Amino acid sequence: MPDPRPERTCAISTSAFDVVEKPLSPARKLYDNTAARKMLLLALLAVSWELYARWLNNPLLFPTFTDTVKALAASIASGEIPKAAAYSIGMLLKGYAIGLLMAGLLTAFASAGRIGADLLETLTAMFNPLPSIALLPLALIWFGLGDLSVIFVLIHAVLWSVALNMHSGFRAISPTLRMVGQNYGLSKPGYLARILLPAAFPSILTGLKIGWAFAWRTLIAAELVFGVSSGPGGLGWYIFEQKNQLNIPDVFAGLLTVILFGLAVENLVFKTIENATVNRWGMQ
Repeated sequence: MPDPRPERTCAISTSAFDVVEKPLSPARKLYDNTAARKMLLLALLAVSWELYARWLNNPLLFPTFTDTVKALAASIASGEIPKAAAYSIGMLLKGYAIGLLMAGLLTAFASAGRIGADLLETLTAMFNPLPSIALLPLALIWFGLGDLSVIFVLIHAVLWSVALNMHSGFRAISPTLRMVGQNYGLSKPGYLARILLPAAFPSILTGLKIGWAFAWRTLIAAELVFGVSSGPGGLGWYIFEQKNQLNIPDVFAGLLTVILFGLAVENLVFKTIENATVNRWGMQ
């Protein structure tokens, strides 16, 4: 039967809905590349540093970026900064590893019952706000001059933030997810590895990042303010020595090394772990 109102009929052309693939412009490709965006931001910061230092025109107060890079290259060639960096990294790894182990044990105890959870919450409320560097004078009295004092304050810097984030991550797991894991009949190690750890890992990873940042800052501050008693000395001690000799470009070279190490750990270590775990599991 023909339509009594032909004016309401229309022909739909499929050509209007055809998708035409259009190549992305170079600017759009650059914008979509995370690494390129970050490199561009770093380049802009370096240019701003150079321009401000040239405008200030006071090398003893603020050296240029080029002078800092030259001082960094000279210190690397002489072996001073690599030696200092190796000492600091070795000290950091010792304190960080022990702090992570203690945080894991404390979190396991807190997850076992209400008494453990109350203990963890009380201890973190007491000690987490306490700056780690404030404990170094006491550590020097208790452990004497040497690496043990620095390791003690590094453990304090790592322990509470990591344990608190671990515990928060496990507590945030939904009861539904827990029941699903139990219904699969997994063993306790399998239940922990396949259900609990993946669900809590975003919070755990956040704690690891915070703990390492606190430990790194504490280590540099301890070396910078209190110096070292044995060994060749770390980056903080290198900065302190260059300041005493008024080698300001070398001071900034030491600070730049601290910054570059922080960027490397964040973008190479933690970003790799995040891509292999949190992003892969769809937990973000």
